Amino acid sequence: MIKISLIGAGSVVFSKQLIADIVSFPEFSDCIFCLEDIDPERLSIIEKIAEMFVTQRGCSARIETCTTISDAVKGADFIINMVQIGGFKSTLADFEIPAKYGLKQTIADTMSVGGIFRALRTMPVMDEICQAIERYAPDAYLLNYTNPMAMLSLYVQTRYPDVRYVGLCHSVQTTSKQLALYLNIPHQELQYQVAGINHQAWFLVLKHQGKDLYPRLFDLKKRIDENPDYVPEHLYGYTGKDTWFRENFKNSAAETFSTDKVRFELLGRLGYYVTESSEHNAEYCPYFLKDQRLIDTFRIPVNEYIRRCRINLGEFENIRKTVSEGKELYVDTSQEYAGYIMHSVVTDCKCSINGNVLNTGLITNLPEGCCVEVPCLVDRNGVQPVYMGKLPEQLAAYNRTNINVQMLTVAAVLEHRKEHVYHAVMMDPLCNSMLNLDQMYDMVDDLFEIHKDLLPLF
Repeated sequence: MIKISLIGAGSVVFSKQLIADIVSFPEFSDCIFCLEDIDPERLSIIEKIAEMFVTQRGCSARIETCTTISDAVKGADFIINMVQIGGFKSTLADFEIPAKYGLKQTIADTMSVGGIFRALRTMPVMDEICQAIERYAPDAYLLNYTNPMAMLSLYVQTRYPDVRYVGLCHSVQTTSKQLALYLNIPHQELQYQVAGINHQAWFLVLKHQGKDLYPRLFDLKKRIDENPDYVPEHLYGYTGKDTWFRENFKNSAAETFSTDKVRFELLGRLGYYVTESSEHNAEYCPYFLKDQRLIDTFRIPVNEYIRRCRINLGEFENIRKTVSEGKELYVDTSQEYAGYIMHSVVTDCKCSINGNVLNTGLITNLPEGCCVEVPCLVDRNGVQPVYMGKLPEQLAAYNRTNINVQMLTVAAVLEHRKEHVYHAVMMDPLCNSMLNLDQMYDMVDDLFEIHKDLLPLF
């Protein structure tokens, strides 16, 4: 019987989706779900939701719960990690302390000082998970969804090379669907190839029926330059009803396009479209957040992640109320990779994903041993990354500015060198566009102080 363990399953909004995806495969109808979380209330809620989904689909899957990582890992075949260490309180500090020094952030979970300290808080838990795998489930697969994806993936694969690991994100799937929508093309007919680093990978190939779509994207860019309020007419009438649309177009398709200005600007400057949203990409570089005029021009939502956290907390409360009243929840299957990976490993039915793995010569003009996001084939042999060769040099150069920060952050922990945290902040494109060196060091000191209980190494 297959055992699937969810670490941090109390992240109810996301874990309920993964459970719904997994039980949609007949091969997992009699699996064991082991749900782990340190919050008993959240654990109780996700347990009830999992039991509800099993009943809805007529499965015989068994639901177990636990509050320790070691218990979750014992005997597991697949382990899905989605922890958020420190919760909303730590996230708020990652925004408020840098803001005192004049640093503006949008999401702060991947890069800049917010991403760095999120990584430092999370690495001890990654240690606990990987050490438990080595001891109790050496053949298990670890599928990580926790950000900062590149830093954590680099850390795990460097420190625990024998753990079967892949880092998973949905930015490739989401962006491909956005592009299909922007260009008014059925998504299933889109042909693409994507590689780079997490949240900053590039659509190297983008075609429809064999025809290059980049001229049409550049035409959209030209129209935006001529009229900042331009939106393709077909987006005004788009009313998608699938889960993906509801989750990624919170307001409307037209409004989403109208605020996707950073990525179109990068397209015009670099020649390729980047994965992940404009609000994310605004803080991975020094160009868009350093003054209010730019923020207004590119319609960048400063402190966006704080707003999203509050929305998620509100959504959790709605779910809690629904479950406590004994009402049914219904969730469509999604585009997340986890279910497909597990299905391919179990059945040998091949699938293709984009995964975060070590660069073992996969992208030849990015540093050896960094973390890259590349196409991967999956079957009973596991996740097998595809060789991509050279990126266009301007894309590789752009990626390397982020890779510098990622590698220094990981080195700080692997080498027990606290000074590398300061070095990582010094190299961060956003930080060095807004702050001087003294401000950077004082900001880092403040963050070490407020997060000290979650940073045992330092």
